[in-house]
Amino acid sequence: MTRDLELTITAGTAALAATLTLPDAGPDAVAGRAPAVLLLPSLLPRDRDGNFDTVRHPGWFAPAGADDPGILARLAVALAGRGVASLRYDKRGCGLSEGTWEEAGLFTLIDDARDALGVLRGHDAVDATRIGLVGHGEGATLAMSVAAADPAVGPLTVIAAPARGWRDVLRRGVAERARSRLVQPAQPTDNHPFVRAWDRGLEELIERADRGEAQMRLPVRVDARPTLGLALWEQLFRVQTGALATLQQRSVTVVHGDADAWVDPAEADLLIGILRDRGAPARVVVRGAGHDLDEAPPTLFRDLAADLRARLQPRRMPTVLLSLESPPSVPG
Repeated sequence: MTRDLELTITAGTAALAATLTLPDAGPDAVAGRAPAVLLLPSLLPRDRDGNFDTVRHPGWFAPAGADDPGILARLAVALAGRGVASLRYDKRGCGLSEGTWEEAGLFTLIDDARDALGVLRGHDAVDATRIGLVGHGEGATLAMSVAAADPAVGPLTVIAAPARGWRDVLRRGVAERARSRLVQPAQPTDNHPFVRAWDRGLEELIERADRGEAQMRLPVRVDARPTLGLALWEQLFRVQTGALATLQQRSVTVVHGDADAWVDPAEADLLIGILRDRGAPARVVVRGAGHDLDEAPPTLFRDLAADLRARLQPRRMPTVLLSLESPPSVPG
């Protein structure tokens, strides 16, 4: 049986609530330690399972259905079934995590991911030489940023990852959702007041961020006009995930739903072209699936878990990490 352990990640002055999912000890465990993967969520306020956050942001999003466990929770279960541990956490200011999502900048989110990776790497049940990352949407940008500076990180799987800058990607997403409403007025995203407000206010957000303004109010509901810090978006607009892809010294699998209305599926083509110069990336197209892969069958997640497990091979760890893993003995 799998085991879920509730952990706390110290991330600067904030404590992030996390779940470590452990598999049964199997033949892949080395000295009782399993390979492991850090799971990083997508855009906007998200909980550890990958769903929109309704705990710290009530009224912003429709609650997830009982039959919708969330993309990262589905991955965690599938990975455990393959003997791989995984760690996932509520984003800063979401779920049970401390901090404020509205004020977090990109570099703070990258640091949060690094702190989570440190917790995963240091757990007694985890083999620190066999660690991978899965990034979904915005999480793909975080995963590539973390991996580019950490040679001990093994394989990457990026889901709904952009290749171009987030300014263009977000604009295309708003346009695609607008086109979809012309064909079918009642879209699933319309159940989320924040997404409707986001689509109306994106151009103003971009203009204000480009002018270097610090914040803006976004009218989500009549009784809710949250103030969004613009540092995250100004920083994301400068980042080209495709450029981060050129820095990867590891295997990468690119996964994209062909009905994604947030990150155009054409981004996967561009990303594959960039990664091809660095090796032989694998590509998985999920027919009929949107950004969160809600429509994907369980077999997809089992296949993704099997792919990751096959690529989780031991990597040489830098001396500083080895010293943390095996502290020197002190003479008696």
